[in-house]
Amino acid sequence: MAYYFWSTFLTASLFIWGFKALLKMGIRGVTVSDVRGFGAQGGSTERQGGSEFSEDKFLAKVKMEIVLTKDQVDVIIDRIIEEARTGEIGDGKIFVMPIADVIRIRTGERGETAERMSGGLADMSMAN
Repeated sequence: MAYYFWSTFLTASLFIWGFKALLKMGIRGVTVSDVRGFGAQGGSTERQGGSEFSEDKFLAKVKMEIVLTKDQVDVIIDRIIEEARTGEIGDGKIFVMPIADVIRIRTGERGETAERMSGGLADMSMAN
């Protein structure tokens, strides 16, 4: 099975909509990081007393990372765009990269067996 590393950078206000969309789709195993950066908007410039200044051109963003199967990639991209697009500069970017292998450190499992989320709350609730 082919796996892809999916990463997106969103503003904090758009992140919650994107994250809720992923949860509704049943996606689990999401890594979220608070990051700072800038793209086309060039960062922020403050205006005070008629003068412009910028201590820091970096803007607060939220980075989400997920491992997806090939059939999930386009569905997730479409959903995030639907939920998080405002049409303004700064809406964010999505990056998709193929993964050569997945290895579960605890067991040494590789590939599909390693990628499958097991032993978590979902498995525990199904056992009852």
